Amino acid sequence: MSKKENRTYSRRIRSSYITSIISISLVLLLLGMVGLLLINGRNIRKQVMESIGFNVILKENVKEADIYQLQKILDSREFILSTEYITKEEAALETEQMLGEDFIRFLGYNPLPPSIRVKLHQPWANPDSVMIIEQDLMQYDSIEEVYYKKSLLYAVNENIRQITLIILGFSTLLTLISITLINNTIRLSIYSKRFIINTMQLVGATRGFIRKPFLFTSAASGFTGSLVALAILFGLVYLLQEEFEGVISLKDYDMLSILALGVILTGIVLNVISTFFAVNKYLNIKTDKLY
Repeated sequence: MSKKENRTYSRRIRSSYITSIISISLVLLLLGMVGLLLINGRNIRKQVMESIGFNVILKENVKEADIYQLQKILDSREFILSTEYITKEEAALETEQMLGEDFIRFLGYNPLPPSIRVKLHQPWANPDSVMIIEQDLMQYDSIEEVYYKKSLLYAVNENIRQITLIILGFSTLLTLISITLINNTIRLSIYSKRFIINTMQLVGATRGFIRKPFLFTSAASGFTGSLVALAILFGLVYLLQEEFEGVISLKDYDMLSILALGVILTGIVLNVISTFFAVNKYLNIKTDKLY
C-alpha cells in the first residue's frame, strides 16, 4: 500500500472514530439529561411536599410562655420540619396585606387568634399522615384547631403522583431510544470493518484475538464519549442553575457523582456489549454474505 493510500486509510479511520465518538456523546448526553431529570424531579417533589403544612390555631387565653413550650415540643417531633409562631398582630398584618385594607379599624378589634405554622417532612406530607398528626395534636389543651386545606392536600399528592409516573415513563422511553441508537452506531461501525474481520479469520486468527481490539476500542470510545457528554451536561447545568435556582444545581455533589459514574459505566458497558454481539455476527457469517 502506497503512502498516499495509507494516509487516506488513516484519515478514514480517524474520521470514523470521531464520528462514532460524537454519536455516542450525543446519545449519552440524552441519557445524562434523563438522569438529571430524575434527580431534579425528586428534588422538586421534595420541595413541593415540604412546602405543604398546616396552622395550629391556639386558644385565646394561652400564655406566651406556654406557646413557646408547645413550639419546642412540636420542633422535637420527627415528622415536623419547621415551626413558626404567628402572633395575633402578625396574623392581622398578613391578613391586611392580603385583603388590601385595614379590617381591624372596620371591626374595631382583632379577631385573629395566635397560631403556629407547621411544615412537614416529605414522607408525612400526605392526607393520611396529616389526619393522624391532627388527632395527636388535638390532645393538647392549648390547641383550639388544626387547620389545613384537605382538598389542596389531596390535589397536590395526586398531581405529584401522576407527574412522577409521566417522568418515569418518559425516562424509560428515552433510555430505550438511547440504547437502540448506541447499538445501531456500533453495528454500523463494525459493519464497515467486516472485511477486516473476515481477513483475520482467513489467516487463522482466533475469535478471541479478533474480538479483543474491537472491544478495547469500543470501551475507550464509550469512556471518551461519556466524558464529552458530561462536560456538555454540566456546562448546561452551570449556565441554567441561576435561572432555575433551587431546582438545578451543581452543589448536590453526591447525586451528581452518581450521575457521572452512571453515564460513564453506561457508555462503556453498552459499547462493549453492542460491539461483542456485532463482531460475533461477522465472525459467524459466511464470506459470500459479506457483500
